[in-house]
Amino acid sequence: MNVLLFGATGMIGQSVLRECLRDPGVRRVTAVVRRPTGASGAKLREIVQPGVTDLAGAGVDPREIDACFWCLGVSSAGMSEAEYTRVTHDLALDAARTLVRGNPAMAFVFVSGVGADSTEKGRVMWARVKGRAENAILALGFAQAYAFRPAFVLPQHGIRSATRLYNLLYPIAKPLYPLLKRITPNGVATGEEIGRAMIAAVRHGNPRPVIEGADIHRLANLG
Repeated sequence: MNVLLFGATGMIGQSVLRECLRDPGVRRVTAVVRRPTGASGAKLREIVQPGVTDLAGAGVDPREIDACFWCLGVSSAGMSEAEYTRVTHDLALDAARTLVRGNPAMAFVFVSGVGADSTEKGRVMWARVKGRAENAILALGFAQAYAFRPAFVLPQHGIRSATRLYNLLYPIAKPLYPLLKRITPNGVATGEEIGRAMIAAVRHGNPRPVIEGADIHRLANLG
């Protein structure tokens, strides 16, 4: 499997990158980023450029990609709907449209979030935008397309979030993780589980395009 990864410097993206590099079934990982990831590995190709969706400029040939993992995202705090839409919806769709034109046989996995609004009409701005992005990507015609909706994700292996508040909360939440796992098993996942589940969704498929907590855990255990 050759993987194209966006958002590899974010908390979930770092976790997905780590699992891709560790998985013997992943032959190559092409990470398109705005700043270096700091990761290394024989099968990692890192492309640093300001326009992450400029695939031609990055030398990315969609025909050589088996799966695209879209982990690029930001917190909606303090953002207008137009600003959040540009980052969350427009960038993803720009890349996805280019990829599906070049290779509709590939898989596209979009990292969304629990509570995303598929009706696109709810009162919560970020949920509407995420739901709109999900709907658009799932309708593009990829051989496989999935919207991942994790809830609370616990980073591991020294991985940190780009959001300062999250980094303050994670040390508090980490000791509580086993309790949260018992109370709401489908409401929490580790970054490692997210990465493994995304790879497994492409490798084994999933009966539903929208993948939430229970499916994330099931896929993570498939290997």
